[in-house]
Amino acid sequence: MRNLTPLANLETGAMFWAGRDPDDTFAELAALGLRCGQLGFPGDLDLDAAVEPWREAIRRSGFVLYTAIASFHGEDYADIPTVKDTVGFIPPRFRAERVARMLAVSDVAAKLAIPGIGMHVGMVPADTTDPDYIAVREITRQIADHAATHGQTVSLETGQETAEHLLEFLIDVNRSNVGINFDPANMILYGTGDPIEALGILGSRVLSVHAKDGDWPPADQPDALGTERTLGKGSVGIERFLRKLLQVGYKGPLAIEREAPNHAERMQDIATAVRVLDEVKRVILN
Repeated sequence: MRNLTPLANLETGAMFWAGRDPDDTFAELAALGLRCGQLGFPGDLDLDAAVEPWREAIRRSGFVLYTAIASFHGEDYADIPTVKDTVGFIPPRFRAERVARMLAVSDVAAKLAIPGIGMHVGMVPADTTDPDYIAVREITRQIADHAATHGQTVSLETGQETAEHLLEFLIDVNRSNVGINFDPANMILYGTGDPIEALGILGSRVLSVHAKDGDWPPADQPDALGTERTLGKGSVGIERFLRKLLQVGYKGPLAIEREAPNHAERMQDIATAVRVLDEVKRVILN
């Protein structure tokens, strides 16, 4: 990361979405004691119109943004078949518009002095000769090369592949600015592996981290996703996760991510997550 106000080891932040008033957003987060995080750009957000309000709000707040996260119009996370059909760059019908959108997000991030971008690339096939695998690899290289012109890193979200397969994909992409936004809950939600074991495999490639929790999919429903939970209420094991982060040498911030039915519930759960992380860090950092 570059051009950032120094952050404490494992400093708590949040992942939040553009769309609401920027000043109100930063005020809410500051009220929880947060001063850093990741800014998400919904697929239907007018990026050009968003630049100036967010740039001024960042300046006024002093908030440190280290990743611009992109989602795409048309994505649906209802279940695993739907994810395969709609998310990221796997569905051919969306590729051209989503590549253009991702390059635009990189340009907006540069204008906002955000040093990294991130996204789900989709469920990458295990077969490296599969045309979809090859297409997504080339798209990732294209985005990485564009981001490099801004001095940006590119973070791929974890969860939709096993740790071993994701590492193989990163090696095949072969771009020094491409790494991982490690989300432990996603490994559980997709049933792709124990997040602590996965972190041991991927630790050297971790650029940023989500603090998120969840439970495994039902064993009798192979197409189902697991259930996201308030931090500390799911199956991740937050103390174990933070200890493993330190073991693999991660010293960056933790962005609380929580998708909830409404904004009030989301902010309440983020406040709970702040307390959970504070308690765990008091134990493991002292």
